[in-house]
Amino acid sequence: MKTYVPKQDEIKHDWFVVDASDVVLGRLSTRVATLLRGKHKPSFTPGLDTGDFVIIVNAARVKMTGNKWEAKKYYRHSGDPGHLHTATARELRDTRPERIVRYAVWGMLPKNRLGRQLLKKLKVYAGPEHPHQAQMPQPIKVKE
Repeated sequence: MKTYVPKQDEIKHDWFVVDASDVVLGRLSTRVATLLRGKHKPSFTPGLDTGDFVIIVNAARVKMTGNKWEAKKYYRHSGDPGHLHTATARELRDTRPERIVRYAVWGMLPKNRLGRQLLKKLKVYAGPEHPHQAQMPQPIKVKE
C-alpha cells in the first residue's frame, strides 16, 4: 500500500472569511490554524501546503475569558540591549488589534518554513471590511 501525496497542481486553495465578533480567541485561532494547515481536507499532507486562505474581520471585537485583557502580556525585542517592549492585551487591542489574532494563530502553526508560508495566507483586519471580495470567500462560523 502506498501513501498518496498530492501534486502541486492538484492542490486547490479556497478562500474563507471568519467574523471574529464575540468569539473566544483560542477557539477562533484553533479553527483558523486548521483551515490554514488544510487538516479539514482529505488530501492533507503534513509537509505540504494543502491549506486555504483565511480572512479574519472584526479582530478588534474578539473575546478573551477571565482577566486576560490585563494579565496577558505580549513581548517584542528590537535586538538592542535594554529594548524589551511589553504590552498587555488591552493595550495591543487599542493600538494594533490584528496582532492579537495573528500571534494566537502563529502559536498553533509549525515553527518552520512551512509555518511561515502558511502565515502569509492569513489576512487579518480590525474592522468589517476587507479588500478580497474578488476571491469570493466563503463565510465560516466558529462555535462560541
